[in-house]
Amino acid sequence: MKITFLGTAAAEGFPALFCKCEYCNEARRLRGKNVRTRSQSLINDDLLIDFSADTYHHFLENEIFGDKVKYLFVTHAHSDHFYPNDLSFRDGCYAHYPEVESLQVFSGKAVGEALKDNPHVSKNVFFNELEAFKPVKLKEYTVTPFPARHMLETDALFYLIQGEKTLLYAHDTGYFYDEVFEYLEKNRIRIDFATFDCTNVDLPISDAGTHMGIPNIMRVCQRLEQIGAIDEKTVKVINHFSHNANPIHHKLEERMAGTGFLVAYDGMTVEF
Repeated sequence: MKITFLGTAAAEGFPALFCKCEYCNEARRLRGKNVRTRSQSLINDDLLIDFSADTYHHFLENEIFGDKVKYLFVTHAHSDHFYPNDLSFRDGCYAHYPEVESLQVFSGKAVGEALKDNPHVSKNVFFNELEAFKPVKLKEYTVTPFPARHMLETDALFYLIQGEKTLLYAHDTGYFYDEVFEYLEKNRIRIDFATFDCTNVDLPISDAGTHMGIPNIMRVCQRLEQIGAIDEKTVKVINHFSHNANPIHHKLEERMAGTGFLVAYDGMTVEF
């Protein structure tokens, strides 16, 4: 199983679009792994998570053929995670001979409403509304949506993806709800790969907040270890960084040295 991190920043990107703080200026000078676009990942070559306005750039930079994507799982309807306008280019004169005839979109109700309200979305894009804790069985995967502590007024989700291995994709969310831990324990889920929202890095944020930093992630992992969901063999990643938290790549790697965590960057691919 393989994951490619296409975008690893929070909504403003890094360096942020209009910002000239010391962190953003350093990222502009260093470039490379310090340039972070909006959040998106690809599982193998057929399951896409989120659809940001940077999708076109991501596909070009990573030599991805978008017509191979069968499934799109959207975490929530915030614009840095879901930009439906580009879904208008998936048929007609814009897309000849796609390998996969239709794109199945999965998410909560708000994403479905955004699709319905956009009259230009291609006719071969189909929406499937999800309900937390109810698994979706696809040919290659079983995907279970969990309620995210984020966008509290609607229905933000994060995902457990089971294929050849088991992957936990926890963006955007704060500390997990008790019901998530209980589901994982009750169903004896063992996670091979986990990526965690690290928007705040070391900036203080409560476990009741709608994002996480490193201390919150450590507490989540401690709980996951206690219930047997992760262990020393689990590949763990921090991802989704705000410019306010100084996500210069080598500094994040120094911060995480000895913890067993990888630091995501745009274009990073991990096979597990």
